[in-house]
Amino acid sequence: MSSRTVAFDELDRKIITALMANARTSFAEIGSAIGLSSTAVKRRVDRLRETGIITGFTATVEPSALGWRTEAYVEVYCEGAAPPRRLAEVVRNHPEITAAMTVTGSADALLHVRARDVEHFEEVLERIRVEPFIRKTISVMVLSHLIPESPEAGATQAAPE
Repeated sequence: MSSRTVAFDELDRKIITALMANARTSFAEIGSAIGLSSTAVKRRVDRLRETGIITGFTATVEPSALGWRTEAYVEVYCEGAAPPRRLAEVVRNHPEITAAMTVTGSADALLHVRARDVEHFEEVLERIRVEPFIRKTISVMVLSHLIPESPEAGATQAAPE
């Protein structure tokens, strides 16, 4: 079932807000805050998961603790019209790419890359540039996170060996 056809009310929104703030919040705590029983909250969370509105639960970890000490955003420029499906295949082959999206503007895609260090980042760039349809890349290194509690500031996987 598509999340677009699912009834989604204010209680669902409050549950999701609570889980986004802290995914370890108990159903009893959420229920107490919004006026539902823990059983009712669990039923709603189960429905939100089944319908694809809630896609998972993760832990946010200090990236350097996992070996990611270098971070950058890379604009990718393609020869001709590279289909998003082909770009997705390429980025899945690089565990250092933690997010990738097609974008408007002059670039075709934007990649979020984490690496052990600058040398590792350069090696990742070289692997990306080898793809025959990639014309050029422009990189911007992250110096610091101005919103340190944002999901982008944390890591979701350890650095590859």
